[in-house]
Amino acid sequence: MNVTIYDVAREANVSMATVSRVVNGNPNVKPTTRKKVLEVIDRLGYRPNAVARGLASKKTTTVGVIIPDISSTFFAELARGIEDIATMYKYNIILSNSDQNEDKELHLLNTMLGKQVDGIVFMGGNITDEHVNEFKKSPVPIVLAGSIEESGSIPSVNIDYEQAAFDATTALIEKGHKDTALVVGPLREPINAEKKLEGYKRALAEAGISYREELVVEGDDTYDSGIEAFEKLVEADPKPTAIYAGSDEMALGVVHGAQDKGFSVPNDFEVISSDNTRLTLMVRPQLTSVVQPLYDIGAVAMRLLTKLMNKESVSDQIVVLPHRIEQRDSTK
Repeated sequence: MNVTIYDVAREANVSMATVSRVVNGNPNVKPTTRKKVLEVIDRLGYRPNAVARGLASKKTTTVGVIIPDISSTFFAELARGIEDIATMYKYNIILSNSDQNEDKELHLLNTMLGKQVDGIVFMGGNITDEHVNEFKKSPVPIVLAGSIEESGSIPSVNIDYEQAAFDATTALIEKGHKDTALVVGPLREPINAEKKLEGYKRALAEAGISYREELVVEGDDTYDSGIEAFEKLVEADPKPTAIYAGSDEMALGVVHGAQDKGFSVPNDFEVISSDNTRLTLMVRPQLTSVVQPLYDIGAVAMRLLTKLMNKESVSDQIVVLPHRIEQRDSTK
């Protein structure tokens, strides 16, 4: 049978209110009484009922995290940042995998709210009007991590994806490349269509280079789509001499696709990837990459959520973290 607060109170010969104060760290308990209660708690193996405590305090100290794909290195690093800060502020995490499916995302959102979470960190590629409407109806704060929402009405933490794509493309152009390709993730997602693609186009325009539609290949952020993208690009005339890939997995596919056809990276094709996950170090040559501070995005999103949950003052709910390019061996 479960040990209850009543059992502890009876065994320690104190009131249930005293046991509650000890459990919750209330300083208004005599040291001798605190010691006696803690000894009984330890001996009986009492565990406070989090649900009951949540009903009493109207807080469950639980945060929901909705993530597209926990198997993705990109999202796993984000989630680690969220988890570490949640632990620091004594919140528990409920993690759910949405598979980038809008219906499932909205279902999970309502499921989390039904579990009385105190707040939600949401990650998704395509934030629709329906998402925003549901977010605004939420009784608890919601923060986006690594996900953009154009109106700026939902708190979020990101980098400047358009500038990052511009910087990566410009870096390749400055190496003398006139034909630079873009392998980009799903164009239904604003980060890809409205940020990375536009940053790529702006870099070409500022360098006086004509945009060639055949040098932009849409993938799905996976390794296999990177291989398939390279197979299309090598058929272009003239074929590109440099490639910017919108995710590390696709960049790995591009590199291996080139090597499978007997090309050398970086001698025949220079490649820059987009996220700087640990995958960039697990391929030869190691990948030059845009450094997106994934752990920090998750950590800052969770810290922002703690402030909103505790109704602390927040100067800016739209946080843009810095990025840079890490030079490695996939570029000369």
